[in-house]
Amino acid sequence: MSEELKQAIKDIVVVGKGILAADESVKTATKRLASLNVESTEETRRQYRNLILTAPGIEKYICGVILFEETLKQKTDSGVLFPEHLAEVGVVPGIKVDQGLEDFNGTQEQYTKGLDGLGDRLEEYKKSGCRFTKWRAVYSISETTPSDTIIKKNAEDLAKYAKICQEHGFVPIVEPEVLIDGTHSIDKCREVTEKVLKAVFDSLKEENVAIDLAILKPSMVISGKQAENRAGVEEVAKRTVEALKKIVPQELPSINFLSGGQSPEEATAHLNAMHKLGEDLPWYVSFSYARALQGPALKAWQGKQENLALGQEAFINRARLNSLATKGEYLGEMEK
Repeated sequence: MSEELKQAIKDIVVVGKGILAADESVKTATKRLASLNVESTEETRRQYRNLILTAPGIEKYICGVILFEETLKQKTDSGVLFPEHLAEVGVVPGIKVDQGLEDFNGTQEQYTKGLDGLGDRLEEYKKSGCRFTKWRAVYSISETTPSDTIIKKNAEDLAKYAKICQEHGFVPIVEPEVLIDGTHSIDKCREVTEKVLKAVFDSLKEENVAIDLAILKPSMVISGKQAENRAGVEEVAKRTVEALKKIVPQELPSINFLSGGQSPEEATAHLNAMHKLGEDLPWYVSFSYARALQGPALKAWQGKQENLALGQEAFINRARLNSLATKGEYLGEMEK
């Protein structure tokens, strides 16, 4: 089993490349399509996936794609199942395995569902060709949150999920997302991020998860979206790397950030700045963006077949800029 995991790590931790999150639930995909005035049906969602996943040259910048369950059974315009198409072009198919958020004990906080029956589902996903998984936990910052209880609950569930996945031959992506919404300062975000990461890695250790065969998908240490005097790009990069260095074990192979509500330009600039700090990073530091990679493509496409090439071009351009950022070579938007 560990040979299988080692090979998957080798295929999804590739310098200059990142992971695309294309695992929007039906509800989220419906929102994305609504922003283009397109009704959400199984077919329009298939067209949306097709736009992104069949973009020519995707394999140059993307080494893995996190899919949503519905997408596993859908096909490209030329009739090939999406996971098969990806594998054919040299991109590893992965799958989101959590089942969304649920209110926690009557509080405003949320935990993630999906541990029940996970092993059985993984066996099905394996038949579709998936080789890695993703599970997301969320933490909101306010005067009273996140509570120690939710930090512990999410950490334990993330660790149980990771263990089950490794036992079934999947590389787990562990995603503890500290949400960007709020008026909190970057200091507060750093404090919460460190607390969350510490709980997560303590739990992973307790569950005997092989850290060298897992991937972390964290949020960046960043000011709240509604905060005044938000921290600049260099400060976000510096604080994020400091927090990670303090908590994350060196044997972890890769950190692939989520974009979490940042604009495409911000997400790329922050990643680039981390590679420009002149610090030695013990892990590969890359991206696993959803909206920050797909947003410009959807805008160019507008749900119209005649705009397919334009949309795909916008997606590849964004992926290329993020690829440059993983090497600290992104020069800003003038590169268009």
